[in-house]
Amino acid sequence: MRVKTNVARHKRVKRLMKNAKGRFLGRRNLYRSAVETQDHAERYAHRDRRAKKGEFRALWITRIAAACEQNGINYSRFVNGLKRAEYNLDRRVVSEIAIRDPQAFTALVDLAKSKL
Repeated sequence: MRVKTNVARHKRVKRLMKNAKGRFLGRRNLYRSAVETQDHAERYAHRDRRAKKGEFRALWITRIAAACEQNGINYSRFVNGLKRAEYNLDRRVVSEIAIRDPQAFTALVDLAKSKL
């Protein structure tokens, strides 16, 4: 039996080649190169969406550690003090407080020191 895939295949190829615009050399003109490049791009995008979360967490921890050092306490003792004081602030919020409101962060440090 004859299989008619003209329309479906044309649509699939057209969509892929549209995504390939802006790529270098044959990666935008040659179908097989464009397919490989698109597959890799999708894998990298998937991986890096996950990796971004860890990168931001590391950034927040670095910012908090720097602010803690200015207040005379190290990061681990600060976090331990906040946990003992039952302050459930995530690292993103604490990092923003450290940047935007140093007085409030100093108050958090004092609270953490008192619970150690």
